[in-house]
Amino acid sequence: MKTLSIENLFDLKNVAQPVLTEKEVFYVESSINKEENHYQTNIFSFDFESQLRKSWGDSGQQNTTIALSPDKKWLSYLSSNNKDKKMQVMIMPLSGGAATQLTHEKSGVSNYLWSDTSFEIFYQVSQTKEDTEKKVADAAEFPKTTSFTKLTHKLDGLGFIPEDERYTLKKVDILSHETEEFLQMTEDCQLAYIFRNKKNLLVIDQLDEEDEWTYGQTVYLFDLASKTKKSLTASIPMGSFTFHEMSADERYALLSGNDFKYQFVTQTKLYLFDFQTETLTCLTDELDLEVGDLIIGDFQQQVHPVEPMWLNNQEYLFPVTLHGKLQLYKGNLKKEITCLFDQEVHLTGASLDEARYQLAVTYSTTTTPSILATLDLKTGELQDLYDPNKSFLKTHQLSTPERFWYKGADDWDIQGWYLAPLSNQKKHAAILYVHGGPQVCYGESFFHEMQVHAANGYGVILLNPRGGNGYGQEFVRSILGDYGNKDYIDLMLGVDEVLAKHPEIDSGQLYVAGGSYGGFMTNWIVGHTDRFQAAVTQRSISNWISFYGTSDIGPFFTKFQLQHDLDELDALWRMSPLAYAQNAKTPLLILHGQADLRCPQEQGEQFFVAMKKNQIDTKMILFPQSSHGLSRNGLPSLRVERLKSIVDWFDVH
Repeated sequence: MKTLSIENLFDLKNVAQPVLTEKEVFYVESSINKEENHYQTNIFSFDFESQLRKSWGDSGQQNTTIALSPDKKWLSYLSSNNKDKKMQVMIMPLSGGAATQLTHEKSGVSNYLWSDTSFEIFYQVSQTKEDTEKKVADAAEFPKTTSFTKLTHKLDGLGFIPEDERYTLKKVDILSHETEEFLQMTEDCQLAYIFRNKKNLLVIDQLDEEDEWTYGQTVYLFDLASKTKKSLTASIPMGSFTFHEMSADERYALLSGNDFKYQFVTQTKLYLFDFQTETLTCLTDELDLEVGDLIIGDFQQQVHPVEPMWLNNQEYLFPVTLHGKLQLYKGNLKKEITCLFDQEVHLTGASLDEARYQLAVTYSTTTTPSILATLDLKTGELQDLYDPNKSFLKTHQLSTPERFWYKGADDWDIQGWYLAPLSNQKKHAAILYVHGGPQVCYGESFFHEMQVHAANGYGVILLNPRGGNGYGQEFVRSILGDYGNKDYIDLMLGVDEVLAKHPEIDSGQLYVAGGSYGGFMTNWIVGHTDRFQAAVTQRSISNWISFYGTSDIGPFFTKFQLQHDLDELDALWRMSPLAYAQNAKTPLLILHGQADLRCPQEQGEQFFVAMKKNQIDTKMILFPQSSHGLSRNGLPSLRVERLKSIVDWFDVH
């Protein structure tokens, strides 16, 4: 059997976005085109009776965001296969025929919804003044300034936000292809639902557009006649909410969100809005559960996570992250809730067949990259339909993680996974890999990078220290204002636990790596212990004071997460790894994306200079055209280069 290599990233595929009909399930399959250095996403269907796959869509690089018309006659999707390379709405008849481009928007389409009649599609576009005016030819290549007045003026992965942008809702007739402007808005809201009377919409928008220092978003009922909107969550003045699905009778809306009691780490709950009584009810207030998917990995592409959905007008289904798994719960209007699905898998997408009480799902496990399956909601049985990596897995060996629990700081129960190396050496090295967030978690999901390290002879230690999600509200809120304290102790005790259970690990050959919060913690670790032979810090944080003014979320994050604002520099400095850099002795590799606006490049550069001042063996590598998500969805060639640099650094140390 072969072991997994870095280059195998180009051999593996994942499936996502299942859409279920009575006879078949549609889905997208993503792969990487090595020669052209991009991700390729295509649409397929799997026929239940014939067990055959059929190709849909066009020959574009990305065919994504698939949906079926309410009358089940049309398949719709977004495609960039046009001369402007912008996402446009496409449709195909399910009875057969070629794809047709419905929209021709210069800036592309960001979101779309079918009307209940199946005759129209509503969609969103944004345009700047520059988009709508004719450009002067002679000045086309002149450099231009960037100006802004708003607090939130940039977003990681998107860049600077034009302040002259206007947002338009349009509709297009699927037969005549005639397009009509439906509504103009001054702020960037998201179209969430169109009522059958066409008089009202649901939109997701800022919680308070007048006060830019108010954090959060919520769901509004928008009246098209009066052009006014009313918040569905007015009874909870703070927090952040989103819309998931409307009941078939249009009486109830399923929302998820929180009351911001613990700021960024407030547990996400499921809510019900009753349009008849105009009341908002929390459906999971008595459960210490995180609604939604907070499990991380580095492999899945074009995933639309499992969302709360209606089973009928009285019952609903919703996902919960618990102990590294994505569980499914059923509830009713009486708030009676039961668990329907609890297996060691990571569900990455779902579509309901109400009549057969089943879901079409995509899922992953620690040793299975991606599978298309059905899930029987009565029995909890998963029935695999299609594995895009079946042939590959027959010839390649993977490390099966060992699950364990141990006692962290304050005698708290902490969960972890250990991937043993695939080699048979009596003594081997091990890597502690710290996840980002920190309000996420490792879990039952495939991780290409971790399998590569195991294939290269390293044990890999994955821990979920306090501050992560999936272990209750108290567990996640304990990180507030206390970065680098008990979370650090949790990690060190976890390493001790693994060493005690696995004496074959050479305690003199321990390494540490992490990105984002994991990068912060890696920087913190090298300033507080010399037990690791070498370290790799990625997209890291070293100085909370400069982070405040340079990150796209800096002002909010430091205030709500660290519990200190810019007038408390001493407190921010005490939690900054840079303050302890003079203690570092560990060789350090620093990796940073040059387009990272979440943890800006200067964070890595500051730590680099501090390490050089200490005369520590240090190297910094910058990745062009790379935002905060480089390791997950960056340019394929740079993802490979990044992982090679980590492997090389550990090998030489």
